[in-house]
Amino acid sequence: MIPAEDVKIRARELGFEKVGIARVGALPRSDFFRSWLASEFHGDMGYMARDPDRRVDAATSLPGAKSVVCVAKNYHTLARPPAAASTGVISRYAWGEDYHQVLADRLDALKAYLESRGARAKRCVDTSPVLEKLWAREAGLGWQGKHSNVISKDLSSWLFLGEVLTDAELAPDPPFRKDHCGTCARCIDVCPTRAIVAPYVVDSRKCIAYLTIEHRGPIPRELRPLMGNLIFGCDLCQDVCPWNKFAKVSPEAEFYPRDGLLAPKLAEFLGMTREEFARRFRGSPIRRATRDGFLRNVCVALGNSGDSRAVPALARALEDEAPLVRRHAAWALGRLGARSELERRWPEEGDPRVREEIQAALTDAS
Repeated sequence: MIPAEDVKIRARELGFEKVGIARVGALPRSDFFRSWLASEFHGDMGYMARDPDRRVDAATSLPGAKSVVCVAKNYHTLARPPAAASTGVISRYAWGEDYHQVLADRLDALKAYLESRGARAKRCVDTSPVLEKLWAREAGLGWQGKHSNVISKDLSSWLFLGEVLTDAELAPDPPFRKDHCGTCARCIDVCPTRAIVAPYVVDSRKCIAYLTIEHRGPIPRELRPLMGNLIFGCDLCQDVCPWNKFAKVSPEAEFYPRDGLLAPKLAEFLGMTREEFARRFRGSPIRRATRDGFLRNVCVALGNSGDSRAVPALARALEDEAPLVRRHAAWALGRLGARSELERRWPEEGDPRVREEIQAALTDAS
């Protein structure tokens, strides 16, 4: 039998600030996941609804699994600078290198350690079919706040989570059962789109993080004005969380901002080719949004900026190869009152969906 403390020591040596162990079995609150899916709160994330039994039962990912080693990595780095109208806001987790790879490398090392002790093991990051927030709670790492993120009393909610499933029977930690949110509702109140439809319940279809990253289609018009200058992710619900005043600074250089991502100039993103997008964001989580989705987000932010200096860049985006980008460029030009650019494009536009956006934007600009 492998001593649980040995596994924890190795996890800490690998740089994980928190580690806990849960026993594989019935997962408390998994019924909530099923009701969340039934409400269609997962939006376009069809992979979430695909084989929900597999997500609920960790043993389906590693037959014979007896323990889940849960780890947390702090990614809190710099204070966010004040945002200007012409700059965009990117979620903290995407400022640096792709956390999937950073965590995967260390989890692989933890997996190798367990295997060297005679156990079978499998590592998981958030792309794996494992309900990591619920397992983190079962392993005693923290509780799920009303914004649904895991909160640690000593490390805040700026945490990446990861797991190693193993057939080793490790002594489990006490689950974290107490909720320390109390009557606080700051995260609910601050959400511009009211995506937190009830405490602990997030409707992804309204969540700005989902809309700017996972969603592949047009952003609903009624939500666009509420997005401000958020172009990849959000963080507002975490920014206001009182527990985050206890956040410690991460020692990991990989999580510190790349050049140009702390307060990026919005107009400079427009016009990027697919090759330029891939090159600029190689090794970055931002690639998840795709080039077209990211430029869609930038157009919305410029439309919300009130800055007429953005009109030339948006006018060029109105001729972008991607209809998705042209649609949102049209909306943004309408918000900025640029009728002449919309009227110029109208006779040349062949996509009926873009023409409809131009027509709506001309109405808004009148």
